[in-house]
Amino acid sequence: MTELVRKSKGRVCCIVSGIILIILFLIFLVALILALTVYKPKKPIIRIQSATVQGVNSRVSLPFDVHLNFTLSLQIQVENRNSLSFKHETGKTLVLYREKQVGDVDLPAGTFPAKGSSILPARLTLQIDKFVADLSGLMQDILGGKIVLETKTNIPGKIKLLGIFTKHLVAISDCKITMDFPSMKVQNQECHMSTKM
Repeated sequence: MTELVRKSKGRVCCIVSGIILIILFLIFLVALILALTVYKPKKPIIRIQSATVQGVNSRVSLPFDVHLNFTLSLQIQVENRNSLSFKHETGKTLVLYREKQVGDVDLPAGTFPAKGSSILPARLTLQIDKFVADLSGLMQDILGGKIVLETKTNIPGKIKLLGIFTKHLVAISDCKITMDFPSMKVQNQECHMSTKM
């Protein structure tokens, strides 16, 4: 009789253990399906919300020595379309003129809220000597009354799905900013976004 009781207790333990394993497997499967479908990471949208020029400082001396410095203040808006917060590392924005880098700025690390947006301020001083590599192009732009700058922004980060899975991604934005000369006010802006996952 005692042997029969032991065998039935052993079978009950096996059945209970099997049921617990099946339940754990089903929970894992549901979490995985949710992580890959409902909570699938969406690309953050990066825009240059505003670009203003401040502190224009110039000096011209003969025969041909031109010094022109100005501060470009960018307001970079990052919109997180995910239902989860996006924790980002230090990002970088490069400023190019006619495909030559004329400035860069580091963007501070932080967190973008779920389904929200944040503004990252960026100030950088640009020097005309970096523009003068293509002097004829610069003169053409000045005489044409507009200067076109490009910005390339990379913001690496990660999204945590269900508190378990971590998805690394890099938000990338390439913008073309057209500024009026000599007022240096932004006339037009075109941006293209992508995300590396």
